[in-house]
Amino acid sequence: MLRSAKDIEDCTIGATDGAIGKVEDCYFDDEAWVIRYLVVDTGEWLSSRKVLISPIAIGQPDWSEKTLPVSISKACVKDSPSIDTDKPVSRQYERSYLAYYGYPYYWGGYGPLGGDAYAGSIYPGSDAGYEHMQTENAGADAEADRRKHPDDDPHLRSANAVTRYHIHAADGDIGHVQGLLVDEKSWVIRFMIVNTSNWWLGHQVLIAPEWVDDLGWAEGKVMVDLTRRAVKDSPSYDAGTPLNSAQEADIHKHYGLSG
Repeated sequence: MLRSAKDIEDCTIGATDGAIGKVEDCYFDDEAWVIRYLVVDTGEWLSSRKVLISPIAIGQPDWSEKTLPVSISKACVKDSPSIDTDKPVSRQYERSYLAYYGYPYYWGGYGPLGGDAYAGSIYPGSDAGYEHMQTENAGADAEADRRKHPDDDPHLRSANAVTRYHIHAADGDIGHVQGLLVDEKSWVIRFMIVNTSNWWLGHQVLIAPEWVDDLGWAEGKVMVDLTRRAVKDSPSYDAGTPLNSAQEADIHKHYGLSG
């Protein structure tokens, strides 16, 4: 099922021994369009320190209670590598983070979340759930990766930041990004919700990331190779009605594009 990224925000992250904090943002990979990390404000118990939680650790969400259970303890999170969310996430930090939890590198080209990992792949469990995943060769593996990918750009972007970016079609602006629709099983971003109200009143449409030509982060623009007319005539999106596969097929058929 597809969930709005806004539905994920304010969810409580429930560790094996209590609540860690609330989700305040998502970091996604602007090449693969996959949610890599949830940014969690830990509140009073860690002096509002921000921590990252990977979807790999998340079990079955309880959307009615806005709770995302994870297979790690609060002590494990407390001792995890610190992150400064006011600065870009470096590849060096990601190596430290992934090595700490024993998660695979996702930039090796294997699956959305890396290796054979998938959302909830170590849930249920305890601290042993992450400890047993770490191998004796973790240090050697990390060093080999550093040599292979010395200057990689992690391409991580804030979901909050991309909201309100302008959508630029082949023949002019057509609106702005209202939100993102995320597959709750794979954590892949399937569609951008585009609000065209500043061009055509009261209309929301969906555009798949595969149709994005370029991302102008400095300019706050998303460029798509679609015409304004094609967007105007595309099926409307109703946030109050869950999107089904038939509706998704209609969107792709309208544009004559795969995704």
